[in-house]
Amino acid sequence: MLVKKLALLGTMLSMLLVAVAPAFAQTAPPEGVQSFWVLSQYHRTEPVFYEQIPPVGGDHDPVLQNCGFYEEPVRNENAVHSLEHGAVWITYSPDLPADEVEALRALASGHTHLLVSPYPGLPTPVVASAWGEQLWLEEAYDPRLEQFVSAFEQGPQNPEPGAPCSGGIGQPQ
Repeated sequence: MLVKKLALLGTMLSMLLVAVAPAFAQTAPPEGVQSFWVLSQYHRTEPVFYEQIPPVGGDHDPVLQNCGFYEEPVRNENAVHSLEHGAVWITYSPDLPADEVEALRALASGHTHLLVSPYPGLPTPVVASAWGEQLWLEEAYDPRLEQFVSAFEQGPQNPEPGAPCSGGIGQPQ
């Protein structure tokens, strides 16, 4: 009887490990990531001033931006709510070459918590942001972009683990 109980316990522990292990599968952040301390995360209906461009967290709209790929800019306040839910927001210069835009579209299609949109006035052609984290990139093909997504999509910096990145506003393409 003891052997059966131990076998059952071992099976249950194995199943638990298989279920929980993906949560710890994030890779290390890539070189060049800037980290910011984000204290506030209140819901606001009025426009919010953000220190970083694009924002990496803070007060935000009560409604999140649905994750996916957008050809038009999205509101900061809605995108920040998505960051709070564990999204990575990849912003790109509106004049980014078409092949790079298509590479970003393809990247977005394989993720549940990835938001991609153009953003005028970026400090570099592509910027990846997560809650409290940001990486400036000169092109969409930089391998550090996918490493950033692996490290921070639903990552440990996320204030609301397990929250969805859908059910808000916007129609991603």
